[in-house]
Amino acid sequence: MIRKLVEDLKNGNIDPIEYVNKTYDRIEKYDKTINAFITVRNKNEVIKEVKDNILKGGKLAGVLIAIKDNISTKGIRTTCASKMLEDYIPPYDATVIEKLKREGAVILGKTNMDEFAMGSTTETSYFGPTRNPWDLERTPGGSSGGSGAALAAGYVELALGSDTGGSIRAPAAYTATFGLKPSYGTVSRFGLVAYANSLEQIGPMAKNAEDLGFLYTIIAGPDDRDATTIDFKPNENIVEEKIEKIKIGILNDILELSDKPIVLTIKNIINKLASEGAIIEDTRLGYAEYALPAYYIIAMSEASSNLARYDGVRYGYSRYMEGNWREVYAKNRGEGFGIEVKRRILLGSFILSAGYYEEFYIKALKVRNLIKKSLDELFKKYDILISPTMPILPPKIGEVVNDPVKMYAMDLNTVIANLAAIPALSMPAGFYNNLPIGLQLMGKYLSDMKLIGISSYIEKNITKLYDLTAPI
Repeated sequence: MIRKLVEDLKNGNIDPIEYVNKTYDRIEKYDKTINAFITVRNKNEVIKEVKDNILKGGKLAGVLIAIKDNISTKGIRTTCASKMLEDYIPPYDATVIEKLKREGAVILGKTNMDEFAMGSTTETSYFGPTRNPWDLERTPGGSSGGSGAALAAGYVELALGSDTGGSIRAPAAYTATFGLKPSYGTVSRFGLVAYANSLEQIGPMAKNAEDLGFLYTIIAGPDDRDATTIDFKPNENIVEEKIEKIKIGILNDILELSDKPIVLTIKNIINKLASEGAIIEDTRLGYAEYALPAYYIIAMSEASSNLARYDGVRYGYSRYMEGNWREVYAKNRGEGFGIEVKRRILLGSFILSAGYYEEFYIKALKVRNLIKKSLDELFKKYDILISPTMPILPPKIGEVVNDPVKMYAMDLNTVIANLAAIPALSMPAGFYNNLPIGLQLMGKYLSDMKLIGISSYIEKNITKLYDLTAPI
């Protein structure tokens, strides 16, 4: 637990040099294969920071943390896993990084991800795929796969990811860790390299529910530099929610689309929750079949706009500078972006073009509104909604990345929360053939701490899976 680690570092029960050396030894031993990190900081600099921060104090004094490589870190390379930003070193910190540093956390390095967060497997990275520590032939999910893998491999206890359509929860599910997609507006996105502004959130990742909640309370809160943030600060005390008489809705129209081993694992947890006194009812989201196309239409449209700035003139890869503007722009973007990013930019530009905007984009916004209304009605009846986090087991490397339809379908269960701006949490549910399976909890807007409290109860009393490290 992080609180215990901080106390041990302060009291001298853990030697800071030994703490850092163990981390770097583990990274050196395993990360050539796992590839969780794009950038790892100089060890001597990290040791000095850990020592200094222990003396300064703070809630995370001296604790090492891994940061997804699309979150701006002053003086530390931030690439978005793209050739386009291969050498970019930001001159400023994201707000979440400022908050972490204020509490004494020390950035270990920047984690691998799908390029510009566009992917579900961490295979579209310019720096090569990340492998799942539980099975090196499989993916850790994406796009925050590097952060999930860093936790599962035992490099760190805490990490940050970002979630546009499941990019925190997918890796959490596939690496047997915890991940929270916060309520929209509760965590500042200042310093997050934008993919789809109306959908994405920075969120915490950890190895247990208590640490997840602790990290969330540190990064959450309003920010004058992000107009989408709200005046909300969660209670620092993580209260373990009692399950007795809590009303739980099981989203059958999502559960039915999941693979059999996943369905059986989730139903086993549901039965145990019922035996603990929870009130369980089957229900349906409605519009589930429209959620995925609506999400991708909105996300790709916003991506095509956000990534227009990377032209080799204003930002990014700039090998070509001679010739007319169109040629320079096309050559730099053609070489700087990977296949999946170019696919989404092209589709987004098509959707927003004259004659198709109302046909696709406006309809997608209407579906988004219907999904939100449907969830609002469900939360009048239920405290939380439960589903599998991912509909399939972790795919093998190369199995889905070259088939966009298969890859996009992986996000079926997770995009709902992003469309509706509600919090959603993934936690370990169990294993099938040593492959992790995730349980997803969704709650009404601003019920983030309640979800964490419920996940804490499930972790300690139902699944009894916590602080898992892969046997690599």
